[in-house]
Amino acid sequence: MNHPSTDTNRFAPGTFARPSRPATLRRMTGAQTRIELTLFLRNGEQLLVALIIPLAALIALVAIDFGAVPEPRVDHAIAAVLAMSVMGTSFTGQAIAVAFDRRYDALKRLGGTPLPPIVIIAGKILATLILVAGQTVILGAIAVAMGWRPEPLGILVGALMIALGSAAFSSIGLLLGGTMRAEIVLGLANLIWFVLIGAAGLAIGVAELPSRVADLLVVVPSYALTEALLAADTGGLPVLPALVLLCWTGVCGGFAVRHFSFT
Repeated sequence: MNHPSTDTNRFAPGTFARPSRPATLRRMTGAQTRIELTLFLRNGEQLLVALIIPLAALIALVAIDFGAVPEPRVDHAIAAVLAMSVMGTSFTGQAIAVAFDRRYDALKRLGGTPLPPIVIIAGKILATLILVAGQTVILGAIAVAMGWRPEPLGILVGALMIALGSAAFSSIGLLLGGTMRAEIVLGLANLIWFVLIGAAGLAIGVAELPSRVADLLVVVPSYALTEALLAADTGGLPVLPALVLLCWTGVCGGFAVRHFSFT
């Protein structure tokens, strides 16, 4: 049997003398963010929770007389609806997606790559921020068509609060989805989502609350985010709600990085 000659080297001398360099954290995070965006946009159920339900809530809150919501109703309704939208994407969708990725060993295979856990978590949070930005633009444009007129400075402060709220809820969702079984996360995430929606509704006045109770509720992240958006809408600076969201981000994000499980 004749064999082809192996004397000729196809590659220049020294081609494989140096091992390939690993990608930088920046490139790894960018690639992971693109993957997370693609997976989310393919999931119709998550889009329903993140956009369609908040849109229906916005129309209902403006058109129907709910509790003691002050006038103009759209100004208060959009704050609660934006908070609901952020929670749907950053918390509920994030927690459920991570939990089932763990169940079907998708994260186990991802954990076998050189990607460190911080890159995986950062990619998910960045993808969530991009999605939340798109949802905010859509819902905000519809609210403007319904009569919402925010202060120019309030738009900038509100955008910052939404980004902070998204980071806080992503941290909570990653902690929940990365540490518990998928079946538990599925039920618990939806239950918590409804409770958080109720807190956001209380922030805009769907029910009258004693001042002491309202002061205590600011530690609830959805209440804090809604309060921050209401303050931003009038040109105020929501210092206390921002600090609450920062605390949720730091505590839950730290625990998520430390205890995140790929299986």
